[in-house]
Amino acid sequence: MSAEKTPDSKMMEDLVSLCKRRGFVFPASEIYGGINGFWDYGPLGAQLKNNLRDAWWQDNVLMPPTGPDGDPVSVVGLDSAIIQNPKAWVASGHVGGFNDPMVDCRESKARYRADHLRVVKAVPREGEADAGRMFAFLEGDDAGFERALKKLGKYVKRDLGKGDTEILSFEGLDTQVIPMIVGPEATEPGSLTEPRMFNLMFHSYAGAVQDEDSKVYLRPETAQGIFLNYKNVLDTSRVRVPFGIAQVGKSFRNEVTPRNFIFRSREFEQMELEWFCHPSEARQWFEFWRDHRMNWWKSIGLAGDNLVLRQHDSDELSHYAKAGVGTADVEYRYPFTAPGFGELEGIAHRTDFDLAAHQQHSKAKLEYFDQERNERYLPHVIEPAAGLTRGVLAILCEAYTRDESRASPEIMKFHPRVAPIKAAVFPLVNKDGMPEVAQKLHAELRAKFGRLGMIETDPKQSIGKRYARMDEAGCPVCFTIDGETMTDQSVTARDRDTGAQERVSIEKVSDYVAQKLGV
Repeated sequence: MSAEKTPDSKMMEDLVSLCKRRGFVFPASEIYGGINGFWDYGPLGAQLKNNLRDAWWQDNVLMPPTGPDGDPVSVVGLDSAIIQNPKAWVASGHVGGFNDPMVDCRESKARYRADHLRVVKAVPREGEADAGRMFAFLEGDDAGFERALKKLGKYVKRDLGKGDTEILSFEGLDTQVIPMIVGPEATEPGSLTEPRMFNLMFHSYAGAVQDEDSKVYLRPETAQGIFLNYKNVLDTSRVRVPFGIAQVGKSFRNEVTPRNFIFRSREFEQMELEWFCHPSEARQWFEFWRDHRMNWWKSIGLAGDNLVLRQHDSDELSHYAKAGVGTADVEYRYPFTAPGFGELEGIAHRTDFDLAAHQQHSKAKLEYFDQERNERYLPHVIEPAAGLTRGVLAILCEAYTRDESRASPEIMKFHPRVAPIKAAVFPLVNKDGMPEVAQKLHAELRAKFGRLGMIETDPKQSIGKRYARMDEAGCPVCFTIDGETMTDQSVTARDRDTGAQERVSIEKVSDYVAQKLGV
């Protein structure tokens, strides 16, 4: 059987299992039972995430793209504090408006986001009364839906076929109907509360006294740290509008229902860039960054039908984008969103909303004086904001492939640029001088390519099992030192994607790897 993707319904289960088994992603605090919404990255996962982060930084800060005028755009980097003065979050609107509708279950003690809850009800047949009772499940939870459907069928005492049920959004229901709903983990109706707003920011206290005056927040986004330092960057760098400030870092949101593996978690990482420009040029720059960011994701292995660019409708726009030229999302078809898509990166015209808010609340002068235009203004901002964590998940999903013709069928077909392991060197057997030759070649490759990722060597087990381990880790190419090597100074190069093998002179292995990695 040729290599193919697994069905969406089973893929996430298989992928999560492989991620745990091979050291990509572990549940946080697993020996204590874990903690919902938090994940740890193992050796392969940490390197994969770092490779994606470094590729983003290199292509946006160190070697930025060419702008509409034919010159490279100007972008500088920043690393701001996770905890800022709490007044910053008042000005940004997060303290007053960063809320999600929350529903509690009195019976199971579980908590859900109201906009994630769905209910299934039976459609009455002719002459049949409305069943009344409905059963709730979480959107995208296929197993939860099947449980709810089974409970509903048992309650109405008949098999429910196509057209016998209706699925409704919990948020759109009349509050008088809520007592008739059985929660996803409940056994009796009436346990779900009406939705109430819940602020998503984690809070803590700075200093010895824990009171309202010492209350601080963990940042829910990296963007505000950029806006707070916009004037500092202008005053200490040679940048001039238009220019960008980029930042990679962790953010924290107290999600009511973290779910779908690392897609929606309470601790995550972002790759954000704020592009400051003259208001009259906002549309041009929005279109530039929108197209560039879409093409960038394609360049690291997400090209194909699973990646789309979607323009937001007017009723979807954030408060800071309503007066702007729009917002677009780079979306990926994750297994749990299929056949639909989930957000990977948003490109938004934030107007001057953030700078104006911080100028008003802090009383600091944030206007920019443009000598060429002889004009003073607050720059408008185009924000390409990508999820590093979600990017890792998209790359994992895109890479996961099965080839049942192989002894170990799971293959991670990473783009070479982000692959955690760049190459592997194996002695066919652990004797006859082969280990020594393998060690020497391994040292040479590590010296040349180790800055890009791991170079592996392993003398144990059969060569087939070692190849299988590298396939699961996503290593693009393996080199085997065998009997022929000792006579003609050539090695066997094995391709991860095809399994094809060819002989390569040991002197040309470095060039072979460089070509494979595109460096």
